Amino acid sequence: MTAMTRRDAPRSGHFLSLSQNPTPNHKRSCRPSPEYARTRSTTPIPTIETNMSSQRIAFKVHGTVQGVGFRDFTQKRAVEYGLKGWVKNTNCGRVEGEAQGPEETLQKFLKDVDKGPRSARVVKLEKKILDVRDDDDGHFGVRRTSESLFESS
Repeated sequence: MTAMTRRDAPRSGHFLSLSQNPTPNHKRSCRPSPEYARTRSTTPIPTIETNMSSQRIAFKVHGTVQGVGFRDFTQKRAVEYGLKGWVKNTNCGRVEGEAQGPEETLQKFLKDVDKGPRSARVVKLEKKILDVRDDDDGHFGVRRTSESLFESS
């Protein structure tokens, strides 16, 4: 006698329970196929700075910005935009850093920093323009907490 599947069952409502299901592989995987996973890249495409005027800025963020993932958030955004520079906490409870890249990209980056991560509350964002530096190692890093280097103008 052959087991009856749901498709073969009469319309009167007689169905097999899962314990009677003849096919043990009734679960489907929710994972993407390996081919699909290989086509998706999480690595950001670096910004090419040729033909664009590069600029360097210093920024200082006031508010509830420590202990909320602000430095990691800032670093992720900077890497996504292909910027160079650094970010750190200060002893006075703020976050500050420097970023270098195309002017348009820096404006987008500063908008993100002004919003901050979800759990942060930015009260004030200060910025000043610095001289472009060529001695950066080409990435955006997180530095240790230290005294503020930012001088308000």
